[in-house]
Amino acid sequence: MTTTAADRRNARVNRLVRGEATSDGAGVRLTRVIGGPALPDLDPFLLLDEFGTDRPEDYLAGFPDHPHRGFETVTYMLDGRMRHKDNHGNEGVLVPGGVQWMTAGRGLVHSEMPEQDEGRMRGFQLWVNLPASAKMSEPKYQEFAPGRIPQVEPAPGVSVKVIAGEVDGTRGPIAQPATDPVYLDIALEPGAVWSHDLPEGHNAFAYAYEGEATVGDGEDARALPTQTLAVLGGGERLRLVAGATPARLILVAGRPLREPVARYGPFVMNTKQELMQAFVDFQEGRF
Repeated sequence: MTTTAADRRNARVNRLVRGEATSDGAGVRLTRVIGGPALPDLDPFLLLDEFGTDRPEDYLAGFPDHPHRGFETVTYMLDGRMRHKDNHGNEGVLVPGGVQWMTAGRGLVHSEMPEQDEGRMRGFQLWVNLPASAKMSEPKYQEFAPGRIPQVEPAPGVSVKVIAGEVDGTRGPIAQPATDPVYLDIALEPGAVWSHDLPEGHNAFAYAYEGEATVGDGEDARALPTQTLAVLGGGERLRLVAGATPARLILVAGRPLREPVARYGPFVMNTKQELMQAFVDFQEGRF
């Protein structure tokens, strides 16, 4: 039976998670929200990093050549410019508002380096697992300049950039049938209210990166402070209310894969044997 909008239950906050300060690549400072001890994963999501600094020394070393196999990386730039390059001949520059959805598949070696030596660098990187049937697929990119990310205003004081999923009939450009993702960047003016229906059965989270909002309704309503992630559950209809200042948050959802995960560093497979083979293949230059 299909659930209609009229009888969908309200989503609520199952738990709140604060990110942890860490570094990656060649010392880039960032906040790890998914992928740390507090929230190791949220099927199909394996990692969420927020990077944001005005100090060039915190990002200039970038992310030199490193391998990936078995999952996808999603980079969303808010400020700054980042050049990516891989060993398959792909290269480009991500600018503010741009999105890259990279499917590592059977493996590649790539780098992500700042295309600037001063100013603010800010954005997110999300890792999305691939099903077993796609882990050894050919690597590919879905890359979109800011002008290709549609923006809608579904309610007074509400603006939404639709990276993946659909809002009021407007679909984002990213498609991935295995996980059917939703990825929205939501801006709320003070006191603005917006409700949005998530796909039934998806795992979902909201992360406030500017200001704060209230998630849910009535007795289930909970505050979502800045730089805090809310793991959502209990229903598919999400209600957001901004506080006394403007708020911005990302809302992300995906169909869980419910498959075994064997993970170490830049490789995510289904078994320990597959993981060991990934290391062998990388060391022998088969990426």
